[in-house]
Amino acid sequence: MSRVGKQPVSIPGGVDVKLDGTALVASKGKIEKRLETHGRVNIEVKDNEVVFTKKDDSKQSSAFWGTYRALFNNIVIGLDKGFSKSLEINGVGYRANVNGKTLELQLGFSHPINYEIPEGIDIKVEKNIITVSGTDKQQVGQVAAEIRGFRPPEPYKGKGVKYTDEVIIRKAGKAAGK
Repeated sequence: MSRVGKQPVSIPGGVDVKLDGTALVASKGKIEKRLETHGRVNIEVKDNEVVFTKKDDSKQSSAFWGTYRALFNNIVIGLDKGFSKSLEINGVGYRANVNGKTLELQLGFSHPINYEIPEGIDIKVEKNIITVSGTDKQQVGQVAAEIRGFRPPEPYKGKGVKYTDEVIIRKAGKAAGK
């Protein structure tokens, strides 16, 4: 049984939530996020809380119950505080720079990599740290994973792009002569 679905989602000040048919609409300022539930769960909005309940006792209903509650909680947190991920660039000559809506990466290839920054994502570069931030948790994680995917860290020297909290297990190089 879901322990996630039982907990109500508390709505912080400044975030407006309304029920539109089977969809929940959360907004703050000009930003509006929508979660379509397709009628798979029952939703109640009351006293700055959103409560999700199961439609029936099936296993699939329990799964939807916890999933939609978690997705809506991420929407509310994203509108209130936002999400961010930090990436670290390691390597001689490896650099990053933001020009308008393009992230320019020099990662040891013969050419620079130009990554178009998606709408709703903000990228900042300070020295060798790239910070990806936005209101959508899934989109922030996807953009960070795509940037890391251009040059994942290698286990011998640790060169590449890694998350700041990621631990790279290093391998020993060639053993010296006996």
